Amino acid sequence: MRIVVKVGTSTLAYPTGCLDIRHVEILVKTLSDLQNAGNQIVLVSSGAIGMGVGRLGLKSRPEDMPTKQAAASVGQCELMYIYDKLFGEYNHAVGQILLTGEDFSHANRKENFENTIHRLIELGVIPIVNENDTIATDEISVGENDTLAAMVACSVDADLLVLLSDIDGLYTKDPHKCPDARLIPFVKEITDEIRQLADGKGSELGTGGMATKINAAQIVMEHGVDMVIANGARPRKLYNIVEGEMVGTRFLGR
Repeated sequence: MRIVVKVGTSTLAYPTGCLDIRHVEILVKTLSDLQNAGNQIVLVSSGAIGMGVGRLGLKSRPEDMPTKQAAASVGQCELMYIYDKLFGEYNHAVGQILLTGEDFSHANRKENFENTIHRLIELGVIPIVNENDTIATDEISVGENDTLAAMVACSVDADLLVLLSDIDGLYTKDPHKCPDARLIPFVKEITDEIRQLADGKGSELGTGGMATKINAAQIVMEHGVDMVIANGARPRKLYNIVEGEMVGTRFLGR
């Protein structure tokens, strides 16, 4: 299987912006093992700005564009150093790809990106994709990595997209407020009712939320790709997801 895994800032870092070492080590070990089993893994990783916030000692995620881009610049270095080191321990090479919205809207740039990522996959390299927050502005940004992951999954003709977040999946109600909220195991179609279940809020250091995940599901389902929303606090559940077991919420594209 060709699997795109998107990991959110809440999985990679503590609210302080410092690295959650335990989660990242388990995530990398699991992805490496899935690659060893013959799967082709593409990792879409948030976390550059969040980790830059921690590295720079800022009290919160910056609001102004220059500071946000500066935090991304510092955080992206740390993020790739960690991935390179940890994946290297399992004999896997990684390659960094940074994208903006323009890379998808311009035919030549989109073709160059697709040629590069397909070649990396053929060479057995694990591509690590992130939005290029150091130069992206509102006019050229994808906006958040849920949508970016969906666009990447379609570009590489993935079999499966997995969004690892800070929630178990899509619920009938807000599980933080309603004890009777039930997890929805399968979604066959993105309806108005499904969209109304998303509140659009993300973590303090991140930019996504359930609304962006529903939009991502719409993109990949139209392309014939399954998508799963699952809790990033349990990266080993990726084994169960790949085997088709019921974990989180699966959006059926195939």
